[in-house]
Amino acid sequence: MKKLFLTGCVSLLIFSCSKKENTAIDTAETPSVSEPAKTNLSGDQIIETLDCSGCHSVNERMIGPSYQEIAGKYSQKDIELLASKIIEGGSGVWGSVPMSAHPQVSKEDAKKMVEYILSQKK
Repeated sequence: MKKLFLTGCVSLLIFSCSKKENTAIDTAETPSVSEPAKTNLSGDQIIETLDCSGCHSVNERMIGPSYQEIAGKYSQKDIELLASKIIEGGSGVWGSVPMSAHPQVSKEDAKKMVEYILSQKK
C-alpha cells in the first residue's frame, strides 16, 4: 500500500510540475535562445501561464510554500534573488522538493511575478 501511495505521489508531483501547454507565452513570437520571452502581462497573469499552481497557492502550503508564506519571509530587497530562483530553480529553503527552473521567463517577467507574490503578505 505504501509503495502504491508513493508511486501516486511521485506521479502527481511530476504531472503537476510540468509546463502547461498552449499558454499565452507559448503562442507569442518565438524569442531567440539567448533571450527569454518578455510579456506585457501582470505578475499574476504570468504565474497563471506557467506551472506554478501545481506546487503553490496564495494562502495554502502545497508541494511548495504559499505565496503568503514567501511574502512573510522575504521583502522588496529580495526581488532579484527570488527572480533568479524562478528562472534557475532552487531547493533546500522550504524543504527537500526542488523547484524546477523556468529559463523561458525573462528577468523582467520574473520580477513582476515576485512583486505579485510579495504583495500577498498578510
